[in-house]
Formats: sequence, C-alpha cells, structure tokens
Amino acid sequence: MSLPVLVVFSHLRWSFVWQRPQHLMSRLARRWRVVFVEEPVHDTGPARLEVHDAMAGVSVLVPHTPVLAAGFHDDQLALLEPLVAHHLHAAGVREAVVWLYTPMALPLVKTLALRCLAYDCMDELAAFKDAPRQLRQRENALLKRADVVFTGGPSLYDAKRELHPNVHCIPSSVDAAHFEPAGLVAGSEHALAAAALQGALPGPRLGYYGVIDERLDLALVAALADARPEWQIVMVGPVVKIAPESLPRRANLHWLGMQPYARLPYLLAGWDLALMPFAINDATRFISPTKTLEYMAGEKATVSTPVRDVVSLYGDVVSIARDSAGFVEACETLLAESVAARCQRVMRMLNAVSAHSWERSADCVHDLLVQATVRATPARVEALAPAAPAAALAASAGGRA
Repeated sequence: MSLPVLVVFSHLRWSFVWQRPQHLMSRLARRWRVVFVEEPVHDTGPARLEVHDAMAGVSVLVPHTPVLAAGFHDDQLALLEPLVAHHLHAAGVREAVVWLYTPMALPLVKTLALRCLAYDCMDELAAFKDAPRQLRQRENALLKRADVVFTGGPSLYDAKRELHPNVHCIPSSVDAAHFEPAGLVAGSEHALAAAALQGALPGPRLGYYGVIDERLDLALVAALADARPEWQIVMVGPVVKIAPESLPRRANLHWLGMQPYARLPYLLAGWDLALMPFAINDATRFISPTKTLEYMAGEKATVSTPVRDVVSLYGDVVSIARDSAGFVEACETLLAESVAARCQRVMRMLNAVSAHSWERSADCVHDLLVQATVRATPARVEALAPAAPAAALAASAGGRA
C-alpha cells in the first residue's frame, strides 16, 4: 500500500538551519510521502521547478521564477500554481494532506485535491522583520479553513487556542543522542572541523548557535565581550535580514557563519557556557528556541534573556538574566560553578531532555493528522494508521484534543 502524501509549503528552506520543519518532516517521512515546497528563487527564463530528494521519503521542490517579489507573494501565484499542480499530477498525486508553515501559501491550496489542511504555527511571522503586510489577514483566513493547528510553544498556543477549535501545542523537542557528549567521535570530520574553527581560542569560551537576525540583542553581545575581554564569545549561524556590517566586532568576538547540523555538537562541546542573548521585542515574544534543549542535551550551562517560553518551561535549569549586567553576572556564576553544583544541574537538564523528543512529537503529530483527516474525509483514510496515542503529549504540552 502506497504512503499517503503530505504536501508542505514552507518559508524556510530544507537546506537552511536544521530546525522544526526538518525534524518533524524527516520523521513523518517514515509514514508519509513528503513533498516539501519551498519559496521561489528569482531566476531568468521561464518558470520551472527544481526537484531533488533530500532524503528517503522527502522530495524538495524549489520553484524558479522571473518574478522579483519574494516569498509566496501574490505576484508569484500565477506561476507557482501550475508548476506545483503539474508536478503533483505527474507524480501520481491525486489527493493530499496539505501542511502550511506560512499563511502566505494559502492561495496555492485551492488548486489541490485536499484531504485535510494543517497549519504549523512555529513562529509569529507577522512580528518578524520585513513580514508581508497581508500576512495577518491571510493567517486569519487560514485559521478559518484549517482542520488542525499546531503551535511551536505554549506562548503561541495561548495566543491561538481561542481562534480555532482544534489547536495543539507541540513544543520544540530534541534529538538527544545527536548532542550528548558520549556520542561524539574524536578525530571525525566534524571534530576536526570544530577544532580548526575554535580550537585555538583560549578559554573560557561562551557560545551561541542559531540564526543571527533581528531577534538577537547585538548590543548585549557587544556588552558581554566588552565586560570580560578575556572571555571568547563564539557566534555560529547565518546572518539573515540584517546587514553583516551591523554585527559588533571585537577581538574576543568570533563570527563563524553557518555550520552543518552534524558539526554543532562538536562546537558546543568546546564551550564552557552556552548563550541565548535574545532581544526582548515583538519578534521574540512567542519564540520557543529549539537550541534550549539541545544545549541541555550537550550538558552545557546556559544563560538566557527572559524569553517567555524559556522562563516558563526551563526557568529552573536555565539562568535568566534581565539586563546586560545581570547577564555578565550569571555567566560568571556558572563559570565558577562547583563540581557538585554542576552534577546537580546536569541531572536536572537531562531530566528535562528526557521528557521531550522529536520522535515522540512526530508520533503525536501523525496521530493528530490522522484524526483531523478522519473528521475531514472519513471515507478516505484506509492508508492512514495511528502510530501512537497522541493524547499524552497533547495533554502534557497544553494541547486541546
């Protein structure tokens, strides 16, 4: 029996930072045939689709169009609709469950034979820099039409739960085995690459990895570097939507650029402390950083600004600093941590990590998709079978069954 098809429209590219979409879709691909449609790339010549298999079960579609407008802009729709429809028809896809990461792709849904429509609200995109002006309106329309809605954390769940009758909180999880120190292989390609990038830096090393954009408090990063010139501040990740020349430059501040997901545990292992220097603004009001649990799985003490979901979920194991002086002080305290205190902290961290896994999250999402599809198209679900009870995760995360 062929696998059911899940068509995903995403504002994030598959080859970008490995985060929620990749974690969930790579696991759902064991039970679904995933078609991952990215935003268009500007190109000259006729509109076309670049198609490649990212991994077993996941095909990535990259539209190339001559239209200058970015993202799933209205100006792109007339070209994107036939490209996607033709590809799905040629691939033998007659009906599908459709999953949106961005409301901007909603108009493309009308061309598809829809079994069920899911919306994964992983961020409050309307609050981000350069957000399309019609995004909020389109999200309202999506919330009226979707069969099931997921949110990336409790803050987003609180914001959306009264707007739809079937909202479920699926918070950021972790691939613990990927980050645990015991799994690192000395002398491997990524171990050597991490050593080349930061091995010559003296300690202590304090590090951050993730997207570097308007959500980071760059003034705080600079203040941290200035307050303790002997600390080496390592910043890993792509610079997006902000000018590279706006990044603070200091002798002890090191911008390493985007690194592969497989290399992150090796970089993390070389740090004495992990950082989450997020700005507290509209763009961070609803974020639930995936790196929080990853830092914990790597057994690294972490200092964060008071991001709402970090405080509510992990305030007992992550040090929260509310200004630059407090951030420096929290770093000093953790760097001076005793062996006994470190052991106790690591135990609390690993307990938190054990309660969250992407495998469990994917199983929950699969079940909820099945349930939503049964309600939407009860006669068409022969190919779908629940993988595991979803109620436990939905309940523990604050989801509404």
